[in-house]
Amino acid sequence: MPVQAYQTWSVKSRPDKRVKTVCERVGCPAWRNGWESVIDESTDLGRQQAAFIRGSRRTFREQHTAAGLTVFRFEPYQRCFADHQTMPEKYLVRGGDYRAQVGEVRVHKRAEDWVEHVQQHMSRLLNERDKG
Repeated sequence: MPVQAYQTWSVKSRPDKRVKTVCERVGCPAWRNGWESVIDESTDLGRQQAAFIRGSRRTFREQHTAAGLTVFRFEPYQRCFADHQTMPEKYLVRGGDYRAQVGEVRVHKRAEDWVEHVQQHMSRLLNERDKG
């Protein structure tokens, strides 16, 4: 078949470029399950950490242990305190195949949109095949 009869679907990323991202995107266990932070408020560092946590706008329960430590229990599905990074991906659809590019390249911003586009395209192909 001619090159114009094909479409190429690809996902590209640059291994040398990392960007900050949210917990959910990297599958952070603290985000999914919640977490605890145990702080010793008898030290300067501990007092600073506790003040930061209390001002962080995260949802938590605060308890004190017999040893004088403060335990902050955080609920799941909220941003943890780690700085997560990921490699950004581009979700591409272009006309043509390995022989040549034909027409414009479409870049999807979200993987979900790219997958939906693939599914719609495959559905059209199956319908055409069923028609004969």
